[in-house]
Amino acid sequence: MVDWVRLELDVDGFDDADFEPYLVRARDSGVGFTTMAEAGDTAAGHRALYDLNRTCSADIPDRGEFYTYDDYVTQRIKVPSYDPAGIILATREGAWIGMSSTSLHPAEGQAFSEMTGVLAPYRGQGLSLALKLLAIRFVRAAGYRRLATFHHPRNASAIAMNRRLGFVDRPG
Repeated sequence: MVDWVRLELDVDGFDDADFEPYLVRARDSGVGFTTMAEAGDTAAGHRALYDLNRTCSADIPDRGEFYTYDDYVTQRIKVPSYDPAGIILATREGAWIGMSSTSLHPAEGQAFSEMTGVLAPYRGQGLSLALKLLAIRFVRAAGYRRLATFHHPRNASAIAMNRRLGFVDRPG
């Protein structure tokens, strides 16, 4: 059994300024950012998001089989916690190259970082940090004070990125 690394960020205590340079650098290199709400929360957009998520998820240790498209839509999109403004997309020349998906859970009083990933050719440029910064801003604007996530213990790069942003271990 996997002992997942559970992390949480105090959104109110998060200081954006330290991470703004990642957004500037990404934009200066030709990367744009948008959301599913802006790009079009359509069936075609859902399919493109599914394909991007599936590709980015392939590197997660012990990931196993990814959802079928129908299961993905049922479990990730057609649910009350889905907000297309919480799906941040990184783009280059119109192509989607990265994503950060955040769901809102009012009953628990928190937001949840579902997935942040960047296609392999675009990694190592700080895009995950830029995407996560925009996701945190979405959470703050939505009025949530806590952002939770969890990772396989061998997913060292994702854990390190979140800790760098100020996420701390959460019992659980």
